[in-house]
Amino acid sequence: MNGLFSVLLIPLQALFSLYLLAVVMRFLLQLVRADFYNPVSQFLVKITNPVLIPLRKVIPGYGGIDFACVVLALLLQMVAIELIVFLKFGGLVGIGPLLLASVFGLASLLLKFYFFAIIIMIIISWVAPGSNSPIVYLLFQLTEPIMAPFRKVIPAIGGLDLSPIVVFIVIRMVEEVLAQLAITAGVAGLVPLLGW
Repeated sequence: MNGLFSVLLIPLQALFSLYLLAVVMRFLLQLVRADFYNPVSQFLVKITNPVLIPLRKVIPGYGGIDFACVVLALLLQMVAIELIVFLKFGGLVGIGPLLLASVFGLASLLLKFYFFAIIIMIIISWVAPGSNSPIVYLLFQLTEPIMAPFRKVIPAIGGLDLSPIVVFIVIRMVEEVLAQLAITAGVAGLVPLLGW
């Protein structure tokens, strides 16, 4: 790959990753029934609506799950992988490996999102406990469904909540399983956004 394509690849990958993260966050916020009127929620709705509204006419939601959002995230991941592979190697990926690599990429993005969201919540609990920032409130709404089951099993010791450590271990184990599955399926090299 020549130097110009390498330079173009960086902003392209960043744009796809950020928009994909916005779509995934919107899906998660809908899934946990987060505050729709939160400024962060409103921002995510505004930047994803232009694509999601037409897609919803073709792909309706069911049982509280926004399938249009899932399909959009999958399509974005597929386009990102295809573009990156094309710019790096000058070829295209078959639909089967591309679909598998995209599913692994989305799963990895989800795990990384929760990992960093929980780290942010831990830092905020130390630096600004009781903060009522809109971002903090949304992060709480997103992470609490994951953290609550672990808190029930692992009680706080001396006022210190150890459940995030167990969640991090579980996230790391799931990442390793996904990496091994991607290697077994022969698509690990097709998932440049995973960082495996």
